[in-house]
Amino acid sequence: MADRTRASIEIGAPADAVMAVIADLRAYPEWTGEVKRAEVLETDAETGRASRAVLTIDGGALRDRQELAYTFEGDRAVRWSLVKGDMLRALEGAYTLTPGAGGASTTVEYTLAVDTKIPLLGMMKSKMEKVIIDRALAGLKKRVESLR
Repeated sequence: MADRTRASIEIGAPADAVMAVIADLRAYPEWTGEVKRAEVLETDAETGRASRAVLTIDGGALRDRQELAYTFEGDRAVRWSLVKGDMLRALEGAYTLTPGAGGASTTVEYTLAVDTKIPLLGMMKSKMEKVIIDRALAGLKKRVESLR
């Protein structure tokens, strides 16, 4: 799973506001098109943020129930990996946040690598990852900026 797809977007909000939206997994069904249900199974005792969650995904071509493990690095980054899924063999993702000059904006980079149980051509896999990333970044930007 060495190949990763990545894209970035600038959001008109400070990094802590962006990370607050990212970390609120239970609210994902309100603003993402693909996540239909999000259940936090475990939280980190120190931060109160999710460390394990189950997401029910319906993204057209990809319908899955995924248990994910999360690791947060303050308001700078979050990484997640697949614990188990119905359609996926492996998944690794990350949001990396870089504050803009003055801290009023944040560049968010989303990195994703997916390995499905059903073989896909490399081109199809890359396109699926790109669609997931583009939708997620657009939804995140809209959500964060609408809360400002």
